[in-house]
Amino acid sequence: MRLSKLVGHRYKERPGEAVLDSHAFLLRGAYARQVANGIYSLLPPGLRVARKIEGIIREEMDRIGGQEVLMPVVMPRELWEESGRYDAVGSELLRFQDRTGHDMVLGMTHEEAVVHLCRHEINSYAQLPFMVYQIQTKFRDEPRSRGGLIRVREFTMKDAYSFHASQEDLERYYMECYRAYQRIFARVGLPEVVAVLSDTGMMGGKVAHEFILLTEAGEDTIVTCESCGYLANQEVATGRMQGYPEEPLPLEKVHTPDKKTIEEVAAFLGIEPRQTAKVVFYDTDEAGKLVVLLIRGDVEVNEMKLAKVIRAMPVPADEAKIAAAGSVAGFASPMGLDPKHCRIVVDQTIAGSGNLVCGANEHDYHFKNFNLARDLPGMDMVDVAQVREGDGCPQCSGALTLKRGVEVGNIFQLGIKYTEAMGMTFDDEAGNVRTPIMGCYGIGVGRLVSSIMEVRRDEYGPKWPLSVAPWQVHLNALRLNVEEVNTTAERLYTELQDAGVEVVYDDRDERPGVQFADADLIGIPIRLIVSERNLKNSQIEFKRRDTGESGVIPLEGAVQTVRDWIDVALAAINTTAEDISAS
Repeated sequence: MRLSKLVGHRYKERPGEAVLDSHAFLLRGAYARQVANGIYSLLPPGLRVARKIEGIIREEMDRIGGQEVLMPVVMPRELWEESGRYDAVGSELLRFQDRTGHDMVLGMTHEEAVVHLCRHEINSYAQLPFMVYQIQTKFRDEPRSRGGLIRVREFTMKDAYSFHASQEDLERYYMECYRAYQRIFARVGLPEVVAVLSDTGMMGGKVAHEFILLTEAGEDTIVTCESCGYLANQEVATGRMQGYPEEPLPLEKVHTPDKKTIEEVAAFLGIEPRQTAKVVFYDTDEAGKLVVLLIRGDVEVNEMKLAKVIRAMPVPADEAKIAAAGSVAGFASPMGLDPKHCRIVVDQTIAGSGNLVCGANEHDYHFKNFNLARDLPGMDMVDVAQVREGDGCPQCSGALTLKRGVEVGNIFQLGIKYTEAMGMTFDDEAGNVRTPIMGCYGIGVGRLVSSIMEVRRDEYGPKWPLSVAPWQVHLNALRLNVEEVNTTAERLYTELQDAGVEVVYDDRDERPGVQFADADLIGIPIRLIVSERNLKNSQIEFKRRDTGESGVIPLEGAVQTVRDWIDVALAAINTTAEDISAS
């Protein structure tokens, strides 16, 4: 590729809308251009990176028996009604009508489509297991687009779906995909990606892992233990919170005028927030009852954990519903509430602490010395607390640490959620009709492009790994008006391409500073510089952005030297990938 012909304008100024460095380089280096909020067009360098990532994904999916298919972006309402998700999923699912007035959706995920595709193709246990995958455009009407391609509304994703006759077979294949994902991330230049336990969310199922790139640019919070290696998304993480048991004191009602918040009550009574118990009300559980959650005052509620307990998404209740239950917002207590009309949920942090301050269900009054076993006996304990920095690890005696990360992939054991709802069956060996068990495996291609750029960069631009770089070599010619420079650069350009090397040639008669600034923004791993000075010694200069090496090499044999560098680097990347997946 001649740089003079490459579509896309590179520039020095940092875009005002770019918070992340990767977002700034995405725009400055002419990788992508925003069309609307969370919607981008890819320019040639960005598309070349994305295509290389897709190629690696395809190789690894094929390696574990995947068969590539292509499903539609647009689906009829009826498919999503079959699974029950048409009404269950919120506004992030884009609904519209075609010109006949038929309700349609834009696919944000393809569980319904893949069951529809496969349910009439599979009828016998002899056809199981199998896995199909696609690399397809999806649309999620994301309200918080950010970070360039990190979080968008329209995106390209690899989603794979496996079907099994038994849970044991799903678990076996799940681990094959787990290892394939490790290889994929290592091969694209992100061997530091870690797998963490995660919530299954709208996908359903019982077991899920997210693959997280730890970086301060991330918006996911990951809970880790340096002592034992415990890893989990904060949505599902558990920890050991310190308890404060005390000998029970008599319950005492105290006047707390206009003191509603934990901070106000604690300050007024001269105590710490950990010595309080707060009540949080949510609309309804699966049975339609008002949810009354009791948790220690210094602890936040993890609503993803709570959703699993009440089997409904937690929605804060308004004051009218709280009053109808016999309580008072800001001065609430579960004591005295009718269990026929409300469901009382008690977090385990309450059981471990004594003599707490809680509401009295009376305006301007609280109780001192609330003790669970005495004042609210017979309650089951649950864990719905948000894990905090410094809490005890659930697996060892270490302390937990919170880190930021970007989710670059996920895998789910879906079970029969979709196959049962949509009537997919097969005949087993005994002739019995059974429902296949599903697994689901996703990777965001565009998110990987930005994620690699976020952690593989310097202050001047990205530092692409050779496995996914838009080109492998960037050829600079300084002073093209010098015939020897021009002739040598043109010859090198041709010979590199003939040797199978992907090369972009800066054939513009620009100053070295302009050429090098553009080279940094494009971020090619190997840079070759043809100059009049070095040609006098029959040499050319090189600079390795991937390794940091620089120097000169003989002009004679330069193409073979570069070819060897590329082969060695790619072999090392693949070896690392194999080592990681085998460990």
